Amino acid sequence: ALPFILHKLNVPIYGTPLTLGLVANKMAEASTGYRPRYNEVHAGDKIQSGCFSVSFVTVCHSIPQSLGLAIQTPLGMVVHTGDFKMDMTPIDGQQTDFAAFAELGSRGVLLLMSDSTNVEKDGFVPSERTVGQTFDQIFRQYKDRRIVIATFASNLHRAQQVFNTAARFNRKVVLQGRSMLANIELARKLQIVNAPDDLFLLSKEAEGLSPSRLVVLTTGSQGEPFSGLVMMSKGEHKQIRLSSKDLVVVSATPIPGNEKLVSHTVNRLFACGCEVIYERNRQIHVSGHACREELKLMLSLVKPRFFVPAHGEYRHLIRHAQLAREQGVDDKNVFVLQNGEMLAFAPNGKSARVEGKVASGAVLIDGIALGEFEGRLLKERHQLSEDGMICVSVVIDEDLQLLAPIEIQSRGSIFSDDDEHFLEEAEGAVLKALVEFRKGRDKNPQTLPTEIRKRMRETLSRISRNYPTLVPLVTVVPRT
Repeated sequence: ALPFILHKLNVPIYGTPLTLGLVANKMAEASTGYRPRYNEVHAGDKIQSGCFSVSFVTVCHSIPQSLGLAIQTPLGMVVHTGDFKMDMTPIDGQQTDFAAFAELGSRGVLLLMSDSTNVEKDGFVPSERTVGQTFDQIFRQYKDRRIVIATFASNLHRAQQVFNTAARFNRKVVLQGRSMLANIELARKLQIVNAPDDLFLLSKEAEGLSPSRLVVLTTGSQGEPFSGLVMMSKGEHKQIRLSSKDLVVVSATPIPGNEKLVSHTVNRLFACGCEVIYERNRQIHVSGHACREELKLMLSLVKPRFFVPAHGEYRHLIRHAQLAREQGVDDKNVFVLQNGEMLAFAPNGKSARVEGKVASGAVLIDGIALGEFEGRLLKERHQLSEDGMICVSVVIDEDLQLLAPIEIQSRGSIFSDDDEHFLEEAEGAVLKALVEFRKGRDKNPQTLPTEIRKRMRETLSRISRNYPTLVPLVTVVPRT
């Protein structure tokens, strides 16, 4: 979102080297011309902004260099965990900083906002290293096949394990998907991902290599329409054609709402003749979000006075709120907020209430078309997709007399321009509009389209309740 809003906000950005690198790539791709003010931060750093100071705390997640926030306010400390889990054996060795969260809890925390995504899952999230063990088993079992692995382009720990396993089994890696290529290039530059140059091949370089020597790491684990895996499954990928000689591993679980896209992709992969591993019980994916026992531990460490569950569907927020009450947070101090709702604290910080709303919700974009054009464009497109369009072409002279037959064309409407009954009705409406227009005082041809729309709508309302977009085109031929 930053390329679309940052120039409007005109504020500095604070982030880890990886985060700022990802943002810089997006800004360059968008070519907005705006130059952000980047400020690099690390765990333990503190920045001052007005009456607030923000400290950064290491948390473990599926993307490296993740940080939680400890925000000191005039009323007390606000802690935002960000996305986190408590992996005891993370790939990069960066565990969630229990000591830092415990210290914050000992000093007193006004409000905790905590990741709720996996609150419905009991226990602890398995370590990311279990996926590496599964990869070892898969590479050993399918040593005669080309292996295609789809995962999130941001899951650099997963990519690192693919590279490690490929090197051990003497395979070369082909990267597919624009975001995958960009993220791996950045991560290698920052030495977050370690892999030698000779491990990688371009698609064309890999054409002559035995399938048993190749691994393809691609985007598309969520069934994104133009991602690498989806294009392969449709047979539309320019370099990679899938067959019975391939094994495809979907190393992710569907994000809620993407289930159908993923299911369709898996079905197409089977239709290509591939063997596909996508089941959760094969341990080909672990979540980056804390499960129930980890969320309990975070609540126990921080001991907040107030609690707001964050990041999850509404049912997750409700379950996390219930968990907080079970952990001893006072019932009246637990708030489940809808997007846009504001939580206001009393001046003494001893009570809070939901007070008013700010504008929120999705902002749809068309490429880089922004501003006041957004709403109108999208509204028009929605209307066209629902009801279609009818074009009426009228050629008249300066005396408002017809010089050619009326032409009517329909696109995407229930009214067909091959329907003689409809054409008779529509032409009658246009002729009536011309007669009424000649009787009126305003003889300016530029206002004739309004009269045509009026008469056409009257006619269409008698035939159906469907109201397509009407586009009258009036051509005036001057006297010679």
